[in-house]
Amino acid sequence: MRDKRLGIVMLMLITTFIGFGIIIPVLPELIKEASPGSVELHLGLMLSLYSAISFVLSPIWGGLSDRIGRRPVILTGILGFAASFLVFGVADGSLTLMYLSRILGGLFSGAVTSVIVAYVADITPPEQRTKGMGLVGMSIGLGFTIGPGFGGLLSLVSQNTPFYAAAALAIITFALAVTKLSESLTPDQRRASHERRPSRWTAFTGSLKYLYMLALFVSLSLAGLEATLQLFGMARFNVTPLQIGIMFLVSGIVGALIQGGVVRRLIRKGDEPKFIALGLIISAVGFILMITSHELWTATVYLAVFGIGNSLIRPCVTSLITQKTTVGQGVASGLSSSMDSLGRIIGPLLGTMLFKLQLQLPFIIGGLLSLAALFLLLRFTVLDRQAQAVQEQS
Repeated sequence: MRDKRLGIVMLMLITTFIGFGIIIPVLPELIKEASPGSVELHLGLMLSLYSAISFVLSPIWGGLSDRIGRRPVILTGILGFAASFLVFGVADGSLTLMYLSRILGGLFSGAVTSVIVAYVADITPPEQRTKGMGLVGMSIGLGFTIGPGFGGLLSLVSQNTPFYAAAALAIITFALAVTKLSESLTPDQRRASHERRPSRWTAFTGSLKYLYMLALFVSLSLAGLEATLQLFGMARFNVTPLQIGIMFLVSGIVGALIQGGVVRRLIRKGDEPKFIALGLIISAVGFILMITSHELWTATVYLAVFGIGNSLIRPCVTSLITQKTTVGQGVASGLSSSMDSLGRIIGPLLGTMLFKLQLQLPFIIGGLLSLAALFLLLRFTVLDRQAQAVQEQS
């Protein structure tokens, strides 16, 4: 039963993030058509606005799912996603509608991603948690792998076509969830509605606070990369939406192979910190190599190097958080998603600002943040071992 549910959730994540990834190659071009003189400004603002709303609401969605169950929250989020894509599709050069679409996307994003993470945590025992999160990461990676490639191809039809396709995929995902997704929490496991829901910051204590900060650093650097990579490619080698889709396709394939192979099969409980450290170093190397790129093929290879590192980090961090948390999985996953969103608030604005100053700066800062996160990992490891020693002695 557990394997069947996990397979359904994986398929839902893949289709959801195909829809999410489809828009990546065309977003800068659409903004450029609507506002030619301020592409960086509106791109950074749209990406950040989406994440700012998600940051506020993700723990609320997570806490709500602790009380009423995961399934209704996930279904609501998928429908909201479909609406947001549809609004952008009909925007037709209207910046107002583009911003409205991003608001809707941010409103419902936490109801999908963070609650699905909590769902997987519900149905996997602690010793299998890293494998489960590896499958989550692999599914998201596959979605991003297929999505930008499709987005690039669909842009040959029209710039709006990828958004209609994303909305259609979200509706298909909704139908799948309605018919196939069962609830992961029994009534007695759900927090009674009259109980006070713990603040998301109750999880931000002890050793875990360093892990949450590490997740913030990783998200911030990734968001900065996503916001500026196409701008960098346009400046260096005249990249097209189709080519940027191919770049993300290659990186996504590599990342999915890492998460489906290395993370799922090789990482055992307790090994996560070692692989997080390795991932941070590889990510930093990818960032620094990107600075030297003046051709499509080298940029694609260097993006794949970064993708390898990121694919090691994210599922291991998520697994540790779900293992170590002392609050409900929904609240813990909501806080984790909020930290990711906080990085995605700061990252696009910082990245586009740095890009305007000097086009290499976003990648330099991204590499430095990856290395700085090693210190946070060290602090988490030391404090976690100390806490375990105290428990064993008591």
